[in-house]
Order: sequence, then structure tokens, then C-alpha cells
Amino acid sequence: MNKKEYTFDDLVSILKTLRGENGCPWDRVQTHETIKMNMLEEAYEAMEALDYGTKDQFADELGDMLLQVVFHALIGEDDGTFTLSDVLYHVCDKMISRHSHIFGNDTAETPEAVLATWEKNKQKEKGQKSYTESMEGVCSYLPALIRAQKVQSKAAKVGFDWPNVSGALDKLNEEVAELREAIQENDGEHVSEELGDVLFSAVNVARFCGVQSEEALGKTVKKFVDRFSYVESEARNQGKSLEEMTLEEMDALWDAAKQK
Repeated sequence: MNKKEYTFDDLVSILKTLRGENGCPWDRVQTHETIKMNMLEEAYEAMEALDYGTKDQFADELGDMLLQVVFHALIGEDDGTFTLSDVLYHVCDKMISRHSHIFGNDTAETPEAVLATWEKNKQKEKGQKSYTESMEGVCSYLPALIRAQKVQSKAAKVGFDWPNVSGALDKLNEEVAELREAIQENDGEHVSEELGDVLFSAVNVARFCGVQSEEALGKTVKKFVDRFSYVESEARNQGKSLEEMTLEEMDALWDAAKQK
């Protein structure tokens, strides 16, 4: 069945065959629940390919994401709950209704105006009549840093915000001081609360600086792993294991890694 080019209909046909009467034993028994984490994993793998992979790898991962969408749609058809046509209807209808500056009577001449129009139409569709409802509508399954930044952005739209980044930085320093006090009290619940406040304030600083906090932290984690790899590799070159080294020795290798 291999072809030089495939169409969307080919993908649907392949999956229907796999889930058909004489299809794949694994594909036939899957449900929304059994494959839901696959959808999340594929989305993250696509983001990784976008940042660090080739264009072909990114295209490959986008295909995996598309597979998940079609897979869930066909499960819906088998369950009699919704169809692939329903999925396509919702996304097309949403794109038309939220781009009312193109398909309707609104006007939006800048990207910022477009986002404002999008948000207005989104609130209307979801029946959100207050900014609180809009905040509550931010997906609770989002990573906490992303969710925090989205909630803060919604508050900022009504002027509930610092005049500039200095206020956000002062608030971050204030929260760090409160975290120190909670740690000294040795109260785990209080420490958790104050640590949350520190993270929330740090996200606010990132928002003022036009930085995506989730992405920034992800890059820092990668940087830490890369430097730790250097420390371990150099220790091995010296005939030592990390367990045998002192903290001072490891710090010296860490400083060397920072110069790379």
C-alpha cells in the first residue's frame, strides 16, 4: 500500500482498517481514556522537534498529532458520540466566528487588535460574562506556569497590573522574603503556599519581559542537565565517581562547564 504521497483520506482509511473487524488487535480495543496521554506526549514531542529538530522531524511529529485527532474522532464514531465531520465543523466554525474582522463586521488592523477580537468572540461563545469567568475558563490541565501567565494576562487587560516590571520585581523580592520566614518556621504547608507565591511572582516578571516562563524554565532545565553531564564526564576522566568527589570539587567542574 506504500505510496509516494498520502492524503488526509488515506489516513482515515488506514485507521478505519486498523480498527475494523479484521484489523489490529491493539488499535481495536483503544478508548479515549487509554490513549489520552498519547495526545499530550505527541504535542510535547512536536514542540521539542520544532525547537531542536529538523523541519522533517517537525513534520513527522505533526503527523503524530494529527493521528491522535483522527484516532479520537473514529473512536467517537464507533461510540456514536461524535464524528470526524463534527470535529471539522467545530474547528471551521470557530475559526470563522473568532475572525469576525475577516468574516464579519469587526475591524482589527493590528495583531494586538486581532487578539482582542478573538478574546471577545471567545467569551461570547463560552457565555463568559465576567473577567473572573474568563480566568476560570483557562484550562486547569495546563502546566501551572503557562496557566499562571494566562491568568495574569487576563487580569492585566482590565488594568489590574503593575505599572512596569519594577513593581513585579519588588513583589518577587517580597515573596522570597516571606518564603524565608516560612522556612524558618518549619511549617510545610506555609512553605508550600509561599513557594507558590514566589513562582507566581516570577511568572509575572517573565510576562512583563515578554518571556514565556514555561519555555524559560525548560531551557534552564536543559542547561542544568548539559552542565551536569560535563561534570560527570570530567569526573570520569579524572578516574573518579561523583560519589567520591567533594562538593567543592564538583563545584569547580560546574564552574568550568559554565565557561563552555
